[in-house]
Amino acid sequence: MSIQFVPLGQVADLRAGVGFPLDLQGRTTGEYPVAKVGDISRLGRSGEAVLTTADHYVEQADLTRLKARPVPAGSVLFAKIGEAIRQNHRVIAGCAMLIDNNAMSAVPGPDIESRYLYHFLRTVDFYVMASSTTVPALRKTQLEMIPVPLPPLPEQRRVAAILDQADGLRARRQWALAKLDDLARSIFLGLFGDPVTNPLGWPEDTVLDDVADIVSGITKGRKLTGAATREVPYLAVVNVQDRRLDLNTVKTIEATEAEISRYQLKLGDLLLTEGGDPDKLGRGSLWNEEISECIHQNHIFRVRLADDRITPLFLNWLIGSQRGKRYFLKSAKQTTGIASINLRQLRAFPILTPPLALQQRFVAAIECVSALTAEVQQSRTALDDLFASLQYRAFGGAL
Repeated sequence: MSIQFVPLGQVADLRAGVGFPLDLQGRTTGEYPVAKVGDISRLGRSGEAVLTTADHYVEQADLTRLKARPVPAGSVLFAKIGEAIRQNHRVIAGCAMLIDNNAMSAVPGPDIESRYLYHFLRTVDFYVMASSTTVPALRKTQLEMIPVPLPPLPEQRRVAAILDQADGLRARRQWALAKLDDLARSIFLGLFGDPVTNPLGWPEDTVLDDVADIVSGITKGRKLTGAATREVPYLAVVNVQDRRLDLNTVKTIEATEAEISRYQLKLGDLLLTEGGDPDKLGRGSLWNEEISECIHQNHIFRVRLADDRITPLFLNWLIGSQRGKRYFLKSAKQTTGIASINLRQLRAFPILTPPLALQQRFVAAIECVSALTAEVQQSRTALDDLFASLQYRAFGGAL
């Protein structure tokens, strides 16, 4: 079926948000929610589409002062400024609401269905359209020129209904993954108690340096002075996430045999990032020999246990818990929103030492949860592929 394409500005009114003064912030109830980028991102990550609540509210009387008008229900909201554009989250306003000046809305006109517009805009990568200045930003005039496939309204409703159904299946898988993550956290707390207050009285007179060998990794750009080298994979900070590894892109580096021997990762090694956002201190994951020969860069610490009183999985969870986050946040060096820890601080981390049998029970339980998580994730990946195919066909006139 041949589809007519029209500029986005012809079928939707693109509206920027308004400045939101500090003295109006903090109200948890009111006539109008005020959608900030954080509200949009939080809902977008959850897989839900419709935004009806926010962290801040205003009253009708505030609109005159702000010289603002709410966007109507059905408007599609997205980030306009900053790195949040990269996330490409889109949500639909579930009621009339304000948006702050870091966000923008596409208010559908009479010729386009709200959910059809929502699904279409999710296929557009706004980040590549952002200005390449220090702070990326979207320009209304450029967005208005985006070509939108525009079949008749009945066809739009049919397409949106199909995509809604497929997206609902993906959302349910995402919900299941979140519940499995909650279950794993509950198991940890149920067996060991709150690691901050230590209500079960586990011994805590041991520091990490007492039970592990801790090193930082290989430095890029170091002088090799003509030494023989060979190319090997290495892990960078981006590869080490919170209790998981992202190995979609693994770079390589030239290293000597001595360096490879020193830095080569082994089964059960705990990898921890040196720094980043303050709330991500203590972020780390275990190495399960996903790559046959791999080393790590100097912004990643490798923790190799040398004491059989502690299991690697328990240590990973303990360091990533509030106990670890609070310790590192208190100890870290912070500059312009970036925090970092050093080897001395990591070696001094005070660990808990519950009985090994209890730790082994935890390992067995988490292995079961991980197996279920892998099954659900595999299903979610298949649904993602199906959804992408449906999107391609829907907006190409082949659905």
